Amino acid sequence: MSKIRMNTELRNKLFNKIKHRFENEDTQERELYLQAREYVDEQYKSASALAKEVVERSYPVDDVATLRTFKKKYGQPCDVVAKDKCFYFAHNEDVDDEDKEIETKSHFDFGLFGNLNGSEYGHEDGKKFAVAYYREELKAKECNPDIYAQQNENQDNPHKTKHVDACLKALGYGVGHYNSDSDNNIGMAKDFDNPYYLDVIGTSYCRSRAIACTKNEYSKFEEWRIAKGNLVSKHQTWIDTIQKQCDQLKIGLKAYRYLSEGIELATELGIQVDEAELIRTNSTGLTIYNPSNLASMIKGMKNKTQSREAKILARKQYEESLN
Repeated sequence: MSKIRMNTELRNKLFNKIKHRFENEDTQERELYLQAREYVDEQYKSASALAKEVVERSYPVDDVATLRTFKKKYGQPCDVVAKDKCFYFAHNEDVDDEDKEIETKSHFDFGLFGNLNGSEYGHEDGKKFAVAYYREELKAKECNPDIYAQQNENQDNPHKTKHVDACLKALGYGVGHYNSDSDNNIGMAKDFDNPYYLDVIGTSYCRSRAIACTKNEYSKFEEWRIAKGNLVSKHQTWIDTIQKQCDQLKIGLKAYRYLSEGIELATELGIQVDEAELIRTNSTGLTIYNPSNLASMIKGMKNKTQSREAKILARKQYEESLN
């Protein structure tokens, strides 16, 4: 039997199998990414507990309850309590060269898509964090959570936009009143955000209500936000290593003329590939590579014209089979 020649479909099947192995190998880069994600969880737990303490110090629970009672009694004029998941925290413990107090403040957003740079507005880094954090869940939904990392050096393009949009949709990203409890996030994004809403007094934007904290508390909020950025960085590093391997893999597979060469490569990489499985079906789902199957398929295409008598006999045999 002659060797099976490579074609685009076989190359793609081999590539995907080997790439899957690359993504699941216990490498140092993957381990650092997983550790960074675990640390994010730890930081969210401690930072959100601290945020609750700081916010309730400025907006005591009893005052919030009283204002809600007034709202029930007097209606809209007393509607001054709202829930939020992002806050301007500020401290005045630093001084300049003239020993004058310096206010240090920044915007801290506890939402899944919250910015990582202190801006109160949305930022791509927040989306990068979201896809890195929920990587396995997005892969299970047949999305590409590595798209930002893969396209890190490229400008926006249709390919990138397509996969980013699919990821954001799967996460439940919504457009609307982003920093309030009336935003349009659903699904995973909404479930992620819900635990971090706190009661604040005042209906204006959070920029106008900087909440006082100590320098030490402020540092802990920064540590939490840095942990989010570190997850994005570790994800990028890990995917970079996979991309470099995949680039070389594509070059090699493109040069191979026969399937046996690709299987030998997989074997050398420690990946067991079943040749029969690879060649079993083509893109139409028909079994054609096995000679006997191909012959049967071709023979079945012949003598399709039936006489009237043959049709009557076939019908009779069918009816008898039902009895």
